[in-house]
Amino acid sequence: MRKPVGSEGRQERGGRAGAGAVVVVGAGPAGVAAAVCAADQGVRVVLVDSAVRAGGQFYRQPDARWGARRPQVLHHGWRTWQRLTARLDAHLADGQVTHLAERHVWFVERAGGDGFVVHALGGSGQDRPETVRGDAVLLATGAYEKVLPFPGWTLPGVVTAGGAQAMLKGGLVLPPGRTVVVAGTGPLLMPVAAGLAAAGARVGALIESAGPGRLAWGAAKVAGHPAKLAEGARYAAALVWRGVPVRTGHAVVAAHGSVRLEAVTVAALDAEGRVRAGTGRRIACDALAVGHGLLPHTGLAGALGCRIEETAYGGWGVAVDGEQRTDLPGVWAAGEASGVGGAELALAEGEIAGRSIAARLRGREPDRRGCAAAAGTRAGLRAFARVIDGVYGPPAQWAERVGDDTVVCRCEEVPASAVRSAVAGLGATDLRSVKLLTRAGMGWCQGRVCAPGVAGVAGCAWSPASRVLAQPVPLAVLAREEGAAP
Repeated sequence: MRKPVGSEGRQERGGRAGAGAVVVVGAGPAGVAAAVCAADQGVRVVLVDSAVRAGGQFYRQPDARWGARRPQVLHHGWRTWQRLTARLDAHLADGQVTHLAERHVWFVERAGGDGFVVHALGGSGQDRPETVRGDAVLLATGAYEKVLPFPGWTLPGVVTAGGAQAMLKGGLVLPPGRTVVVAGTGPLLMPVAAGLAAAGARVGALIESAGPGRLAWGAAKVAGHPAKLAEGARYAAALVWRGVPVRTGHAVVAAHGSVRLEAVTVAALDAEGRVRAGTGRRIACDALAVGHGLLPHTGLAGALGCRIEETAYGGWGVAVDGEQRTDLPGVWAAGEASGVGGAELALAEGEIAGRSIAARLRGREPDRRGCAAAAGTRAGLRAFARVIDGVYGPPAQWAERVGDDTVVCRCEEVPASAVRSAVAGLGATDLRSVKLLTRAGMGWCQGRVCAPGVAGVAGCAWSPASRVLAQPVPLAVLAREEGAAP
């Protein structure tokens, strides 16, 4: 990539407005916490985010113009967020923080020895290029849902669990339909089901693939986190009070419908994740919210050259040290991008990163005492996340339930049979060779949605892909780069 220029319709912000400027990518809990902590210590911050309002997925809110009277009822930890946003508002008012909303960052590059350049797209069509310059960059890019294919998963009426929650929090609407089933695995399912039920949806069932023994083991392991146990108990009580059936050790093995979703088949699983014979039961529904955990957004970090690794508490993430610094000087990462662990962990990591950035940009060591509380919180919540990772996870044999005619790559309409043929008949041994032989992962999402499912069907290992561009970019935008061919 060449150095950006402020011409051809491109806007440039952030600039060289003084030493100690940091660009924070992502305005969720981690990004906002880092921004206000850095600004508290005199660092100039440019906060870039794709949403209209700060909050990320966890604190997603409806448009202020809608006049929602009590958006806080849809959120956990709302007072914490209010205190944090009050600090952010104060820094927005005094000019210490600039918030660039509705900007989609697609690339970050080094600007020689002069810091970093963040490339973003704005406008309703995401076609207005902007660049933001800073002496340092914090990547607080969050996570996205992992969805595994199953027969019928492409039917209208099937949405992700996080998507259903986003519709409720951000749009104040329920998934289309009269009866919704929430299914999959992971700690997200309970708050989604409880939130939908509280908002007036008829929740036909909550289907969790983790068995009761595994859940009991997890509860015993997190006994040292009474607040987390109490949170889970509140969600469970809310489901019982609203009459939502909960089935653990079960999975949705198929969705049915001619034009749209009409029902799902739910079956019990054995210890190896295989369906127990004779346990299938059909549940009538016209909406299904399904999810199988979260994956970190590591695209920007990978394109920069930051190391991506398996974390000590489960899953993948950008490798960071005790200050949330990556192995690339001048780049920090915090929140789900450095390992999925929840909003409270993201807040702690954001605070540590913000303090580190403020000190390092001035050539000083961070004040260890100032970070002690956040560091202790981080250690405890990472231990909690390690237990959660051990409790939840897709059933080991889930791919056996994916029929040959099941579409596994929606963009390119690639069925499971094509993937299996590529492995068995054409010698594909990894995701890249499967992609080249079947086109799975070559569509609009570039494998962001389908890669884990394709890997499971192919029997290949999965790890975050390294891409030059973090999201699709119009060719006209790339053509505006200095020296690019017309």
